[in-house]
Amino acid sequence: MKKLIWIIIMVAIIVQAQKHPYQKTKYDYPEDPQVREQLEQWQNLKFGLMMHWGLYSQLGVVESWGLCSEDQSFQDRGGMPYTEYKEMYFDLIKKFNPQKFDPEPWAKAAKDAGMKYLVFGTKHHDGFSMFDTKQTDFKITGKESPFRNHPKANVAKEVFGAFRNEGFMIGAYFSKPDWHHPAYWTPLLATPNRCNNYDVRKYPERWEEFKDFIYNQIEELMTEYGDVDILWLDGGWVRPNSTINDEVISWGYDIPEWEQDIDIPRIAKMARKNQPGLLVVDRTVHGLYENYRTPEQSVPDEILPFPWETCMTMTQAWGHSYKPNYKSTRKLVHTLVDVVAKGGNYLLNVGPTPEGTFEEEAYKRLREIGEWMKVNSEAIYDSKPIAPYKEGQVCFTQNKNRKAVYAIYLAKNNENTLPAEILIRDIFAQEESQVNLLGYGNVEWEKSGDGMKIIIPENVAKNPPCKDAWTFKFTIEESGKAK
Repeated sequence: MKKLIWIIIMVAIIVQAQKHPYQKTKYDYPEDPQVREQLEQWQNLKFGLMMHWGLYSQLGVVESWGLCSEDQSFQDRGGMPYTEYKEMYFDLIKKFNPQKFDPEPWAKAAKDAGMKYLVFGTKHHDGFSMFDTKQTDFKITGKESPFRNHPKANVAKEVFGAFRNEGFMIGAYFSKPDWHHPAYWTPLLATPNRCNNYDVRKYPERWEEFKDFIYNQIEELMTEYGDVDILWLDGGWVRPNSTINDEVISWGYDIPEWEQDIDIPRIAKMARKNQPGLLVVDRTVHGLYENYRTPEQSVPDEILPFPWETCMTMTQAWGHSYKPNYKSTRKLVHTLVDVVAKGGNYLLNVGPTPEGTFEEEAYKRLREIGEWMKVNSEAIYDSKPIAPYKEGQVCFTQNKNRKAVYAIYLAKNNENTLPAEILIRDIFAQEESQVNLLGYGNVEWEKSGDGMKIIIPENVAKNPPCKDAWTFKFTIEESGKAK
């Protein structure tokens, strides 16, 4: 009996070790029926736009991380001493003047690309607010900002409005830490890492001041900026100590002995009172206030058994770069298909320029993704994963009633025409089913061993209905296999 128990324990340990990091912690489905309904709606949208934009855009650096003194090689300050850099950085408020800012072309381009929801950065870790908060003057409408008198100076309100007018679900990115606020980083002490730089147990009144500051800012966003569907909270090191796990430890900073708990339950209660059904995404803090999980710059290897979203950049950086390296449209389309086939959503980030525009390369990528989506979107929206999600170059999705399957063939790097035949073994059509190439029409298919062979006419193979990936639709037996 002891030997049997030991074997069971070892098997459990092995299974746990093989799980994706996000699967090692239990996911808690929201209890509020309105939140559950909104979560399902969000999952059906599949494709969204994220934007990182702020003072750091002027420097073309890795967001506001240059203010953090954890890793000099990561935050390139050009050899500038830390204190000098910090003074220079915070002084950028006097220079940030995006006179070409107009969010309407952004919203139209995102809609034409097939995107359905937005997550816009209202405040990053540097504490610079891209909205007209009353809690601080370190904001886009502050007295030192040359942009304060612009008719669209309240940037977040303008962005939310433009995208809402295009039918987007609206998400507010908000960083929980604030490296400018004196109740988070007191100027009386050094700032050794990303965490608050004083012991909150010794100075509880200072920490209460900071908690109220964050609460009040989020309350403004929830009451003065129209309908908001998602509160996307970043800065996962600001959390109760009881929630610290291996993932947090892997970030490699010195975790303080005191807690950085800002009372998310209190914030969520207020936010949902003002925005019923609001999705709260307290990133990496697994529990009731992480309504969906957010693998960053990566796609899981398998289907995850809970709501999730890959957030990923269009270039090599979240914010604007003066030497951007744009991913190819093919790479972006393939990532979208890969994510959706595994049951996730794809949140693609664009970093606006200091002038308040998208670069032409960003518009070009969005246009080309939109051309692909016009042909293939029914395999993306409202779809569900079906095991196995991928076979070779072919990814699979299925529609809501789980009858129609979409087999999406991902073109190889230099492949611009369809092959004459495509073999699929793990999923295949009902005997009487037709196979439809989206954007063209029906093509022939036949049984081949344990699978199916799709036969592409020569004229279609040479002139496919779109670029980068091609979708075949057919019906299957309920078991997923033809009989």
